[in-house]
Amino acid sequence: MGKNLKGKECGKGICQRKDGQYYARFVNRSGKRQDGYFATLPEARNWLEDARYQDKHGKVLTSPDMTVTEWFQFWQAELLQGLSPNTKRNYRDRFELNIKPIIGDMRLVDVKPMHCKIVLNRMEAKYAGSTIRQAYIAMGSMFKSAKMNQMIDSHPMDGVRYTKPVRAVDDIHYLTVEEQEKFLDAARSSHNFYQYALILETGLRTGEMIGLTWDAIDWEKRTLTVNKTLEFRHNQKDWRAGPPKTVSSYRTIPLTTRAYDILKAVYATRDFRKQSPMLSQTLTYIDRRTGKEMTFFLGDLVFLNYRTGEPSKNSSYDTHLYKLCDENGIERFCMHALRHTYATRAIERGMPPKTLQKLLGHASIKTTMDRYVHVTDESLVAGVRQFEQGQQTITPSEQGERNGNSKNPDSAA
Repeated sequence: MGKNLKGKECGKGICQRKDGQYYARFVNRSGKRQDGYFATLPEARNWLEDARYQDKHGKVLTSPDMTVTEWFQFWQAELLQGLSPNTKRNYRDRFELNIKPIIGDMRLVDVKPMHCKIVLNRMEAKYAGSTIRQAYIAMGSMFKSAKMNQMIDSHPMDGVRYTKPVRAVDDIHYLTVEEQEKFLDAARSSHNFYQYALILETGLRTGEMIGLTWDAIDWEKRTLTVNKTLEFRHNQKDWRAGPPKTVSSYRTIPLTTRAYDILKAVYATRDFRKQSPMLSQTLTYIDRRTGKEMTFFLGDLVFLNYRTGEPSKNSSYDTHLYKLCDENGIERFCMHALRHTYATRAIERGMPPKTLQKLLGHASIKTTMDRYVHVTDESLVAGVRQFEQGQQTITPSEQGERNGNSKNPDSAA
């Protein structure tokens, strides 16, 4: 039993130091000592009781001496809710590959801005600016949560910046009208033509298109509802169903005539295409809006790989796109460029940005305008012509007369 400075017992595992602080400690199930310092005896007792309970029930112990790795694991398991699987995976990859080797074994409370800067600096030579930005966001989010939960007094990322530039918005690939027509002509004989054409008509993300099922299509109202995604997890070697990227990504898209005809054409072949036995599976996922478990019957998928009868992986689509581009003299682009192209065509044809935001499933109009809408040379010329037509035409001589009149007010009398 520990005692306070007056010799009174504090309880097992607690004592008072000469500086007046109460010191609490215990040994966890793995044999590691956990301890903490507190201003009052009740605080020390509460912490010790919670710590022992968490350790007994297999919880991660949030002690003042926990390492950055221990905090990251707790943060991922207990606090990171509502994020897409891709975002959580990106955080985990950046931590394991770049953050953990530098500061993983440090105590959370000992991390300083210089340590975070070293993490980013070590990535400069090997990684693209966008990947360094991911590490920056992962560290910033992790330490922000630690500060919010009073695990640390200050944010160790304050003042820390990365210097390698991220790809500019203008570098994001989209197809001009001529490139789009050339691509569609080249893809027309492809087994993936309908998938490519549908994204160009709807702006779907690739995972949304892969996970599209027949029950999401209302033939009478001519709409398509986005309420789930499908992704192949290469590490686990299996397919993973999930909710759309964000709550705003849940949406119902009115179908263009071309999109409607594409889906009708695919529907007509559903009983004749190859179907793998794995389509008998039913996957589950958690609905992001309600928190309820939802079912996903793979046999209801709209698009399948014509050779395997299984869904086509995202990477397979990109590989096929590259091959198609190389064979037809088109600059290479990835699947997401088709979504960029849809947004660009929509703006060029006069769609209000707020409408486009809803169709793309963005929470912020800024994302729509900054990342997905690009001004082409053709639209610049058209914009100037539209401006010019709205102007009242004034000849140089008329302008001179007006100027002359303004200089001599009495001449009109």
